[in-house]
Amino acid sequence: MRRVSTITVAGIATATLAFSLTACGSSSEEGGKDKGIGLAYDVGGRGDHSFNDSAAKGFDKAKKEFKVAGKDLTAKETDTDADRYQKLKDLAAAGYNPVIAVGFKYNAAVTKISKEDAFKDTDFAIIDSVVDAPNVTSLVFTENESSYLAGVAAALKSKTDKVGFIGGDSSAPLLKKFAGGFAQGVKDTKPKATVDVQWVAPNASGFGQPDRGKDIADGMLSNNIDVIYSAAGGSGAGAIEATGKKKGTWSIGVDSDQYLDPSLSAYKHSILTSAVKNVDVAVYDFIKSVLKDKKPLEGAQRFSLKTDGVGLSYSGGFLDDIKPKLEDAKKKIIDGKIKVVDTYKG
Repeated sequence: MRRVSTITVAGIATATLAFSLTACGSSSEEGGKDKGIGLAYDVGGRGDHSFNDSAAKGFDKAKKEFKVAGKDLTAKETDTDADRYQKLKDLAAAGYNPVIAVGFKYNAAVTKISKEDAFKDTDFAIIDSVVDAPNVTSLVFTENESSYLAGVAAALKSKTDKVGFIGGDSSAPLLKKFAGGFAQGVKDTKPKATVDVQWVAPNASGFGQPDRGKDIADGMLSNNIDVIYSAAGGSGAGAIEATGKKKGTWSIGVDSDQYLDPSLSAYKHSILTSAVKNVDVAVYDFIKSVLKDKKPLEGAQRFSLKTDGVGLSYSGGFLDDIKPKLEDAKKKIIDGKIKVVDTYKG
């Protein structure tokens, strides 16, 4: 039975999730009325080393654990709302249930399809946006909080007092949450530090341009910036490459713990930390609620520092010397002593 109430997540398990690399759009042997899990990625899809790959972890774990099939599709840079709607419709009409939309760009598509009589019994979820409908679960995160901690780390580790932020899409309010929280964390920690904020593109194409991300990072490094935080999907991998090739500089990853990403292993010596966003756990928990618990998570599920839904990674040990200061900032945010902004106004 579906529902409309909005609740806050009381807790979230953090565990290493099984991850098997399969091609986008792949599906297992299918049969019966319910084919399994449907998932539509944002631009970049599997292999973006960040946001989409984190969603893929939860998807893959659920398929394996619940012994169900699944199909995943990827958005193109040129996709319109109609294109995204069609992806969701193709999955739902084929019998996949639940169906998960990865990214705020799917808001209009989820809003439309969830109202249609043909899919009133399909359980939908959307990540990074809120859709108020009885058959939709919204999985949202306090990215500004983890970004604040990334800003604290950047300020404390920078030797030049110059740090940078690279965002994928300048038109996206969500990305400005990352930028705003990061800049505030830097300034609260070291007021004299400067934060250079740059964007890959004015639209969603900015998430899939690693060469452009590298170029922006190279420009920042040439201006004596020595810590760069990227919230830019696949484009962020280019920034990580740039810092990895310049001694004495750091990159800060996003969404997943990018220090542990095998494809970035050549640069892990320069990945200071990652502002982790547990999309994998949110996806898995939603699927479990539908397939095993038979009671879909309700309304807007909010994943925060308080619930371990977001956080900062300590892989590599590069933050060990400043961990007490980071944990103090985390506690102040949770206790409400630090109010983190939810946009960037610079």
